[in-house]
Amino acid sequence: MAESTRRDAGLSFHLVDEELRTALLEFPEIPVGEEHLPVLRARALEPLLPEPAPQPVVRTIPGAADHPKLEVLVIDPAPNDAGKAALLHVHGGGYFMGSPEASATSLQRYAIECGCVIVSVRYRLAPEAAFPKSLEDIYAALLWLHGNAAELGVDPARIGVGGESAGGGHAAALALAARDRNGPPLAFQFLIYPMLDDRTGTSRPVSPLVGEFVWTAEHNRFGWEALLGGPAGGDVPAGAVPARAEDLSALPRAYIATGALDLFVEENLLYAARLIAAGVPVEVYVEPGGFHGFGRMAPDAAVSRRFNARITEALRALTSR
Repeated sequence: MAESTRRDAGLSFHLVDEELRTALLEFPEIPVGEEHLPVLRARALEPLLPEPAPQPVVRTIPGAADHPKLEVLVIDPAPNDAGKAALLHVHGGGYFMGSPEASATSLQRYAIECGCVIVSVRYRLAPEAAFPKSLEDIYAALLWLHGNAAELGVDPARIGVGGESAGGGHAAALALAARDRNGPPLAFQFLIYPMLDDRTGTSRPVSPLVGEFVWTAEHNRFGWEALLGGPAGGDVPAGAVPARAEDLSALPRAYIATGALDLFVEENLLYAARLIAAGVPVEVYVEPGGFHGFGRMAPDAAVSRRFNARITEALRALTSR
């Protein structure tokens, strides 16, 4: 059966926003399996915004104990200003692909529109580096950002963490780790369709109307098993899966945005409800007709412009506190 025919016959295709349907039908499937990793990791990058937009600068920083050096991408919209907010950004990619450069254009826009410094960390990817190696890389980047706040013109009380998909999952895990280790304080969590729960699509079934497109239960199982170094949906290492954390109190305020057809919509809403019950201020935004990653796949669609404007406004509000 042709790809377009198969997708058009999907249970939830009629729920996809009309402007997104063509982009969805043209989007190539993400193959699953370690043999596909070299191709997935070599995907073309979007062109950067030209000057006078702030240009990304690669810096080498101290890493975790078992990984002495890390690279971060720094985007600073006002290098001569002090007292700026900062976003420690964690890129997406299912824990097994992606890079800071893959998000650089979006990060340039965030820096311009929110006036904040962006620091995006190049963490080690699974399955070559299973948990906790990637989390330790991200934690090392947080220590560096706080320790070098004055040099970067950053107010250490206005540093938050965020990311998309697996990056959102890592951001949530970092917030928990910083709390539990009495580490540097975080001002906010900016979680865009975050990947929070290994049980989604494994030991916990999902609605047949979510997760049909782009990122499916099969992708989710592969990504989590790569990160965990073992089966998803069973016993997991402490701190690896944010949704498994028993205590969500004393975490920074959170913004969570997702699409109504995203595989992660149910786990995102459940996590938000648990944060609220734990006394954490939370704002949640669900875009009807949106599947995983739609805002970047079809940025000119009205629904994508609305989604991207809403999340940018949310980041602006978080960084202005």
